[in-house]
Amino acid sequence: MKRFLTLVFFAALGLSSCKTTNLFVDKEAGNAVADLDSIFLPEGNYEYHIRKDDKITVSIWGEDDLSVGSTYGIYNSNEVYGKWLMVDALGNIEIPKIGSVKVENMTTGQLKQALEIRFGEWIKNPVVDIKILNREITVLGEVRDPQVINVDKERNTLLEMITRCKGLETYANAKNIMVMRQVGEDVFVANIDLTENGDYLRKNINLYPGDVVVVPSKKNKEFDRRVSIIIPFATAITAAAILFGAF
Repeated sequence: MKRFLTLVFFAALGLSSCKTTNLFVDKEAGNAVADLDSIFLPEGNYEYHIRKDDKITVSIWGEDDLSVGSTYGIYNSNEVYGKWLMVDALGNIEIPKIGSVKVENMTTGQLKQALEIRFGEWIKNPVVDIKILNREITVLGEVRDPQVINVDKERNTLLEMITRCKGLETYANAKNIMVMRQVGEDVFVANIDLTENGDYLRKNINLYPGDVVVVPSKKNKEFDRRVSIIIPFATAITAAAILFGAF
């Protein structure tokens, strides 16, 4: 019996001493959150600018032969069936009857206006609509439904995206939520503390397509996980000790 209890002790000790690496666990939970970089401060006039590898649909009212993934037709834009134009490595797309058009860094409004002028050369009062299919924000970590979220609006807030992921999990560390944003070759990181009162504009920041949100877990998640393994294991060994002790 004594040997079995000793085995239980060392088994529990061994399991509790195992170390795992989890990129989504906050290692410095007690540290103060740094001030936001200016790149994350609110922009009242923000508009998305077209990037390389974007997937774009061009719709011309009443001109299905010129449209690609028309939002006006019965068979509207659908990424699954490839009804879109890819912005190539040079920042161009190939538009029916027009040919190659430089679109990188243009807003959808600017591209729409430019195409209305071009199509207006042979179509009276063309109605053009532009849609970007892969405007996405990624939310990872301790949320109930981690996902890549397709967004159509220009303004999408941090809390709105967390809500679309069905909220935070029990072990979510809301004191240090990370938002990563790439601008050119540089990647900026914002650390957001949603538990403090006040200054809500700096907490509920606007997210842009391409942003990645990481919600880390609290440190005690790993401890609780280990305990959940140790207790059934120890209970089984203890039961076996009692059983064999009876003989």
